[in-house]
Amino acid sequence: MYTTVLVAVDLSEDSKKVIETARKIAGESSKLHLVHVVEPVTAAYSMDIYAINVSEMQQEAIKFAEEKLLEIGQQLTIDADRVHTLLGAPAPEIRNLANEIGADAIVIGSHGHSGWKILLGSTAIKVLHGSTCDVMTVHVGKND
Repeated sequence: MYTTVLVAVDLSEDSKKVIETARKIAGESSKLHLVHVVEPVTAAYSMDIYAINVSEMQQEAIKFAEEKLLEIGQQLTIDADRVHTLLGAPAPEIRNLANEIGADAIVIGSHGHSGWKILLGSTAIKVLHGSTCDVMTVHVGKND
């Protein structure tokens, strides 16, 4: 059904469920791509940033994410050129990468909390709005 599937993961234990679901919908003939987006440190944390070396902290976060995502990719026999660690706001980065690689589906986890977030989750709903391909959300977290 799909030829190129982009799987957006947060590197938590929930990522396994998202990846398993993506593999099921992808089938044998599809190419899976993995993506994790590291948010800029200043956007992710509201703290007195003058007290820390933001650049160093950012580079450490990116390096950790790259290593973890490559490890997941190796376990799934996904080529390194289909494993993407990006820096920025998750939703637009995921949508942009999906367009760049010609994805016909994005699979993303959703925790759901309140309001529309009950159905999708904040990042998932932002990915959905403006996406040019199918978006599948996988419920993760509590109440699995």
